[in-house]
Amino acid sequence: MNFERLQERLGYRFGDRRILLQSLTHTSYGYEFLQEKTVAMRDNERLEFLGDAILDLVVSDILLEAFPNANEGHLSKMRAAVVNEKTLAGVARALGLHECLRLGKGEVQTGGADKPSILSSAFEALIAAIYLDGGFNEVCPVVRHLFAPMFAEERALMNFYDHKTQLQEIVQARWRITPTYHVVRAEGPDHAKTFEVEVRMGDKKLAVATGNSKKEAEQNAAKFAIQTVG
Repeated sequence: MNFERLQERLGYRFGDRRILLQSLTHTSYGYEFLQEKTVAMRDNERLEFLGDAILDLVVSDILLEAFPNANEGHLSKMRAAVVNEKTLAGVARALGLHECLRLGKGEVQTGGADKPSILSSAFEALIAAIYLDGGFNEVCPVVRHLFAPMFAEERALMNFYDHKTQLQEIVQARWRITPTYHVVRAEGPDHAKTFEVEVRMGDKKLAVATGNSKKEAEQNAAKFAIQTVG
């Protein structure tokens, strides 16, 4: 476990290494090797709970600054696009968290260090550990630094908007009509279907796109339609 490298990448050095170690301890490891500890100190689950709230707060603050005119609905959608399992797991991998996790034997054998659920939870726990070790004034700049690439420019931020919502706002503002979505084709077995969806403005076809679900295909179609009407 290279804790030094992890702290360098975080831009934060822990005063209490024990809280850092706990944040990287999965429940499977705690169950197998740390039964003598209290439940609160055995693994990172409680830290994960706190870290989730801290991330929501700091990312919300960033979004309020970046989008002074965005309404609550848009801000909530953008935050959900940032604070989710896939994104947090990606940040965790970039930090090298997978190299530092303490996992039980079963999780090690099944590749637990690369599971998005475990990585994202450990990242949330790590954020909580920084907060408990150094306070809010220390954890806030760390989160801002780690998420800065996602907020590098307004165009990148706009990608966090829900495409269907964006398209509906544009079309309703200009033509006083609501776009509709229609499944054109569905192919493949039930467990791996591909959907083709068309989005229309009245009788006019705006775009067509595919996806692994109807929802994904609709979002992709809306994204292409925005390029057409925008």
